[in-house]
Amino acid sequence: MTDEHEESETHRRATEIAAGLAHLEGPLLPILHAVQHEFGCVPEDAIRAIAKVLNLGRAEVHGTMTFYPDYRQEPGGARTLKLCRAEACQSMGGDALADEARRILGIDFHETTADGALTLEPVYCLGLCACAPAAMLDHEVHGRVTPETIGRLATGVGA
Repeated sequence: MTDEHEESETHRRATEIAAGLAHLEGPLLPILHAVQHEFGCVPEDAIRAIAKVLNLGRAEVHGTMTFYPDYRQEPGGARTLKLCRAEACQSMGGDALADEARRILGIDFHETTADGALTLEPVYCLGLCACAPAAMLDHEVHGRVTPETIGRLATGVGA
């Protein structure tokens, strides 16, 4: 933990970001987005900085951050593979798809491959129910994904 007199570079930069957006109505979510964009995550030093700028408790900032699944406290992989876990995708083979992705990657949901290449995340609807099961690689959605084709998405081959 840093001494108040020895603020980290993360704390300093997060303070700048928060101060620059504090004028917005409901500034916490935009600040969290901006901080995550800057650092690839919302580290503890940034949570402290945001709380101080907005005159909130750290628990309130942390609680808001952890409520939304797209915020993270640790950096993710270079790419993100999201698998839909909603009912339509579940009914069309989503469990087998998730099992195959975890097997191929050797990781579970909310984890990143050892080489830092890919993070696997659950998502609870991609809006592609008619083409279930669905996945999203970075910001590109894919429908009618099968256990056979998930490997191409997970490894980037033919994705």
